[in-house]
Amino acid sequence: MPDLSIATWRKSTRSNNGGDCIEVADNLPDIVGVRDSKNPTGPALTFEPRTWEAFVSGVKQNSYRP
Repeated sequence: MPDLSIATWRKSTRSNNGGDCIEVADNLPDIVGVRDSKNPTGPALTFEPRTWEAFVSGVKQNSYRP
């Protein structure tokens, strides 16, 4: 598991929905961290930056709608 101790976590500016959101840390070399904002000391997922960018791009294009 990568060291996330120096991660700078941020929420989306659009996450004003009662607390159901994630936090992202994209200040780390070679990884992007993602965690549940309601459980900041809990587990975090990590992704390669290009994988995270592809996911965000797909969300913006509504690629994941049923």
